[in-house]
Amino acid sequence: MMLNTRLSFLSLALVASGLSQNANAAVGLDRTRVIFDGGKEATSVNITNNNTQLPYLAQGWIEDEDGKKITTPLIVLPPVQRLEPGKQSQVKVQALPAAKLLPQDRETVYYFNLREIPPRSDKSNVLQIALQTRIKLFYRPQAIAPSQQDLSNPWQEKLTLTRKGVSYQVNNPTPYYVTLVDARSSKDGKTVPGFEPVMVPPKGTLTLGPSAETLGTTPYLAYVNDYGGRPLLAFTCSGDTCKVSAQASSTNE
Repeated sequence: MMLNTRLSFLSLALVASGLSQNANAAVGLDRTRVIFDGGKEATSVNITNNNTQLPYLAQGWIEDEDGKKITTPLIVLPPVQRLEPGKQSQVKVQALPAAKLLPQDRETVYYFNLREIPPRSDKSNVLQIALQTRIKLFYRPQAIAPSQQDLSNPWQEKLTLTRKGVSYQVNNPTPYYVTLVDARSSKDGKTVPGFEPVMVPPKGTLTLGPSAETLGTTPYLAYVNDYGGRPLLAFTCSGDTCKVSAQASSTNE
């Protein structure tokens, strides 16, 4: 006896931490994070249907830090659009008046989501997979827009480490989120055991997973900048405090 079952599609979440992951989706984004300038009313994201044979629908929305879908203070326009095979389009992230009520002395983080919806199959017993890309969206108030000096002297270099027990605590004195994606005990070394990527909040602290002994007295931490690059920061420790001594290198995601 045959089981005649029709499955529409299974939604799989693909957290986009790099363009290599994004390339697996039919509908792709042109970036791995969105920086929303608080001095503007909207920002645009380019999207592409990488399938040259089939049209896809692109559905966009925004979630807050807790993963809850929101409709204010930022919205995606249009929420759904059709992309012809191999064609490009844009999705606009629009600020509503409530955006002015967000903290103006630091960034606020959201998540931009884009789900591809494939055309309905005319065959039975077909499993259609709709990939979903999720990237960070940072609302950056106009009051903290980086100057040319800030861009030439990245604020991530203001990070410090403090030894707390057997671990290092990362201290972020800046008004920006800093995402750390690698930790090494030497410039050309491998990622130390126990490290997991973390996002340090503005004017906040987080404890690194690896032990301070594993990272040593010259730790190296890599962060993700606005453009998807991964600069490597070299720290020098004196006693229980470590400060950035140099930006060792930079590679793209």
